[in-house]
Amino acid sequence: MIDLHDIRYVHLGTPDLDSAVEFATKVVGLQQARRDGNRVYLRGDNRDHTLCYFEGDPADHTVGFEVSTADMLEAAGAELDNAGHRVDYGRNDACDTRRCQRFITFRDPSGNRIELVWRPQDNGGRRYFPTRDAGITDFSHVGLCSTDPVRDEAFWTRVCNARVSDWIGDAPLLRIDEVHHKIALFPSKKPGIQHINHQVAGIDDIMRAWYFLKERGVRIVFGPGRHPTSGAMFLYFEGPHGMIYEYSTGVSRITDEDGHRPRQFPFTPEGFCMWGSKPDIAEFRD
Repeated sequence: MIDLHDIRYVHLGTPDLDSAVEFATKVVGLQQARRDGNRVYLRGDNRDHTLCYFEGDPADHTVGFEVSTADMLEAAGAELDNAGHRVDYGRNDACDTRRCQRFITFRDPSGNRIELVWRPQDNGGRRYFPTRDAGITDFSHVGLCSTDPVRDEAFWTRVCNARVSDWIGDAPLLRIDEVHHKIALFPSKKPGIQHINHQVAGIDDIMRAWYFLKERGVRIVFGPGRHPTSGAMFLYFEGPHGMIYEYSTGVSRITDEDGHRPRQFPFTPEGFCMWGSKPDIAEFRD
């Protein structure tokens, strides 16, 4: 079984790099760490980077996870190969773009590009200092599009070490540590990253963001609200090329692995929000 240590980054293609970076810094509230040619690296916490926009196809999405040792990376490559997933090993120049010592890349059963990295670079002790104070504390999870959530759940829980925290319909919310979920799988007809989550310090940051986004004409697609699954208060809004960003706060932690039993929630607005907000997000609707 592949032991995922933590989620590490998202890389997204864009035909308009400057505009995407401006949104990420001035609206989302990330810090630009560096620009290397056609790639811009952005920080949402003390990692080297949590988001990278690069010049390319806006449908080109990658999510990276960290593994703890070189042996684990090698074993993961072998296990994926045995399971029928083609594995590519990153060359030195590709490792430079991922800011890590070594990595492998593969696609999950839905076709999402996943990377496993070993020894990703830290930030060199530089304090996270964003352009806009959105209250962001860390990059926390991604929603992935799934053409078959039941099949993909089996992949993430049998080939990898993810565990189901709860279901919304057939959509599983998966944890790889104590945080309620680091991966959420949502029904879709195509692969891709469905949303990118950043945790913020508190509900005041959620509400300040709601006013801030509305004043600037940013499309809010869900919230403010509160998830009955994780208990987190949230706000979702649309970024470049239809990418959904989420702020949330107060996500629950599951510390009793043996005692936890996943709950089943309906795939209806009530299953996503206990306050009554209704999502305007394709993957959150039947």
